[in-house]
Amino acid sequence: MGGIHALSPKDASGAPHPLAQYRGRVLLVVNTASKCGFTPQYAGLEALWRRHREAGLVVLGLPCNQFGGQEPGDAAEIARFCALSYDVTFPVLAKVEVNGAGADPLFVQLKRERPGLLGSEAIKWNFTKFLVGRDGRAIARFAPKTKPADLEKAVTEALAEPVPA
Repeated sequence: MGGIHALSPKDASGAPHPLAQYRGRVLLVVNTASKCGFTPQYAGLEALWRRHREAGLVVLGLPCNQFGGQEPGDAAEIARFCALSYDVTFPVLAKVEVNGAGADPLFVQLKRERPGLLGSEAIKWNFTKFLVGRDGRAIARFAPKTKPADLEKAVTEALAEPVPA
């Protein structure tokens, strides 16, 4: 198994969420937060998901409270907020850490494969986005300020790649 497909972050209920189920699909993995200036990006992420899911895109939100305490809620509060405020239907998994000793293995791998500016692996803020190809390898990293609509070309190109055998 290549890339992130060997990993199983927790879902919102705390059960393993095996990424192997997404083999052959394109993933957009985002560290999210409900009380951030970038929180309205949930609407754009949902729009991308609805527009491209039939073609093989999966958006995965992983809430994170490491930046300014902007995701203080528990799983139920986060799910309620996402559904009521932005009609989110893409998977929102368990709250994770993305930096430091407690960083979720998914983000450890994504940061290693696609470091940020000047080679820094650290995630600087909420709504950092990683585009993962059908083979499970990170192909792009986007800054928090990059709007989901600005990912359209990259997503379309990733979806155009053949499904690995």
